Amino acid sequence: MEKKDWQKRGTGHRERLRQRFLTGGLERFSDEEVIEFLLTLGTPRGDQKLPAREALKEFGNLSGVLSAPPEKLIRIKGIGPKNALYLGLVHQVAGRYLKDRISGEMFFGSSQAVFDYLFHSMRDLKKEVFKVLFLSRKNELIADHDLFHGSLTGSAVY
Repeated sequence: MEKKDWQKRGTGHRERLRQRFLTGGLERFSDEEVIEFLLTLGTPRGDQKLPAREALKEFGNLSGVLSAPPEKLIRIKGIGPKNALYLGLVHQVAGRYLKDRISGEMFFGSSQAVFDYLFHSMRDLKKEVFKVLFLSRKNELIADHDLFHGSLTGSAVY
């Protein structure tokens, strides 16, 4: 394969990723492709498959990559400070989006619903947190507050 043919090989890949997203959302994307797509937003040129693959290998899954500390992300070749910032931003925007959707509309009809809410709102925390949920008479979520922050393995309540 000649050099010019080799250089054209990846031409249009980013556009194909964009078109796949526009026509079907992320449903048909693997975690690696989601990360690759996000990395292309912060990198004007270059293949982002390898950095995406390495990030998944390092952090286990999409959630692990998005919640990874920037200083660990930038150790991966091809992920610089800009991309680390974007990945962290996506993680925090997703969290805020979920919280906004739940606020004022959340009704806890069972203990499983409470578990689901707490699981999704607390799963990426690095330390123990004692959280209180304020509910109306109809079991609607009014607010939630973190009362105490603890260590990696415990949170003292006084």
